[in-house]
Amino acid sequence: MTLGVDVGGTFTDLVWWDGAALHVGKTSSTADQSVGVTAGAAKLTDGRRVPLLVHGTTVATNALLEKKGAVVALVTDPGFEDAVEIARQDRPSLYDSDALRPEPLVPRSLRFGGPPNEPVDADVVAVVFLDSYADPSTERAVAARVSTDNPDVLVIASSDVSREFREFERTSTTILTAYLRPVVESYLSKLDSRVGESVADRVLVMQSSGGLVPASGAGREAASVLLSGPAGGVVAAAAFGELLGRDAVISFDMGGTSTDVCRIEGGAPEVAFERSVEGYVCRLPSVAVHTVGAGGGSLGWVDGGGAVRVGPRSAGARPGPACYGRGGTEPTVTDADLVVGRLSADVPLADGVVLDRRMGQESLRRIGERVGLSPEMAALGMVEIVESHMERAVRRVSVEEGFDPADAALVAFGGAGGMHAIGLAARLGMGAVIVPPHAGVLSALGLLLSAPRTDRARTILGQEVTDESLARIAAEVGEVAAADFTAALGADPRISVSLDMRYRGQSHETTVEYHPGEHLADVIDRFHTAHHRRNGFSRLDDPIEVVTARASATGVPAFGVGDLPSHAPVGEAVVGERTVRHPDGVTQAMVYRRAGLAPGSEVVGPAIVVEGESTAWVATGWRATTHGSGALVIEHG
Repeated sequence: MTLGVDVGGTFTDLVWWDGAALHVGKTSSTADQSVGVTAGAAKLTDGRRVPLLVHGTTVATNALLEKKGAVVALVTDPGFEDAVEIARQDRPSLYDSDALRPEPLVPRSLRFGGPPNEPVDADVVAVVFLDSYADPSTERAVAARVSTDNPDVLVIASSDVSREFREFERTSTTILTAYLRPVVESYLSKLDSRVGESVADRVLVMQSSGGLVPASGAGREAASVLLSGPAGGVVAAAAFGELLGRDAVISFDMGGTSTDVCRIEGGAPEVAFERSVEGYVCRLPSVAVHTVGAGGGSLGWVDGGGAVRVGPRSAGARPGPACYGRGGTEPTVTDADLVVGRLSADVPLADGVVLDRRMGQESLRRIGERVGLSPEMAALGMVEIVESHMERAVRRVSVEEGFDPADAALVAFGGAGGMHAIGLAARLGMGAVIVPPHAGVLSALGLLLSAPRTDRARTILGQEVTDESLARIAAEVGEVAAADFTAALGADPRISVSLDMRYRGQSHETTVEYHPGEHLADVIDRFHTAHHRRNGFSRLDDPIEVVTARASATGVPAFGVGDLPSHAPVGEAVVGERTVRHPDGVTQAMVYRRAGLAPGSEVVGPAIVVEGESTAWVATGWRATTHGSGALVIEHG
């Protein structure tokens, strides 16, 4: 009996496995996320207490976006106080003179070269010394002194956050952790208290890496949950891709506020060990998700040149799209989907939201008048624009990394994913789309499918590497990860090790697997292959450096996709037809209930397949087949 709860910008998704059946639900997200979590959980489980609640949260992301973190001071080596602002001296957009890097999270007045002689006026002090990745003794001594001089201030040392070289990236990651920790710890403490009173005995939180950690650990390593929400969907997409025999898939999670995409090969999502969130570098493991501000709630607007734009601003849960009737007046993608016919006012959305076509059409009329379009043509324009945003996102995680998206299936989920998956796949030359069962709450289901996990890394650049030393280093890093895992979760994990490697003189690394006991020569061959795939070339005769050793300790998920009961049809499959508008005119589409489709049954486009939490659009020239799991496999032709 496990409950997964994923909080998004518009809806909070819930999935409960009671040991025999899966129960799903959605509720509107609340300002204090813990309120929506506990209320939705109590409703879904009918007040029953469960042993485990697994949680995906946007608290860290929201705090960073809204700049509502803690006041942070930085103590570092003399002369390096401005390294966090100088950064790598690159531009966020090379040819855009208006594009600026974000303001540092630590103001200049709170950056100190060495221990400050007076009390620090801050909530948290981040202590970062240049060589602490190799020898943390000086850094920890300074951190202890700062803590003694400031007993009411939290002090965080970079060697407790990341044992990797590159001072700017480590400084940025430590500052992010310091900035977010009070907010995340406060929220998780409140959640733990609320949940513990009536909902669940224990809370695990999803990390950006796609692994779970106890709530207390997530609070301490606050920057590790910046991508907590999207990670759950990626895990579920990987599981369904593997279940359906697809070696390569691209996850496509279109929610109310944003769209997240990720490439998955061999049943495992790519994990990146550095990424930028809102312009701030975070050097912690995360699924390699690329996010764009394009969701069902993304607002349409007209720019100064008279062109229609969509996003990144969103209507959110309140007031929401105009058609929600909650006070919103600006058009959103959801309003556009309603006006073109992919959604219907006759079919309530999740949480009992009944759509108002008149209000949605009125919002599109206002934007259409500004550019000389009818409401219907303005709606089609918004659909085209938002799908072009998402196409660029998919290209970012595929084509730009040496992978042809035509070789993969698109796994579409989120409340709006199924409505735009065909258009996106057609743009990319992808011949197959998978819409898993319970697609509207798949990120919450992914929480149940996720395993507990801890990650540890150590930079070894400059050390002599042989077969023997590599085996010893891998064992040492693995032991640290295993010890931390056991201390936090009380179980024995499985250990996997990888190595960051590069050609000597390069400034970037390629990560490859390392299997205990194998020869260095085998790892080098693997590196050449991986480098060639990612970059288009390899230099077989060049010397190679092993830069960082990484270890992941993972446990066993509470639930497996194979545990899902086989799909059994309930009720009628065909429920009517609907007029749908597309660029070439209008067409009549059959409307099906997903619950009524038996395994093996086919739906030929144009058609619409509806369920409680999502809708799928099957365009002309495409056909959908129901898999035994309940997934729709939509293929061209």
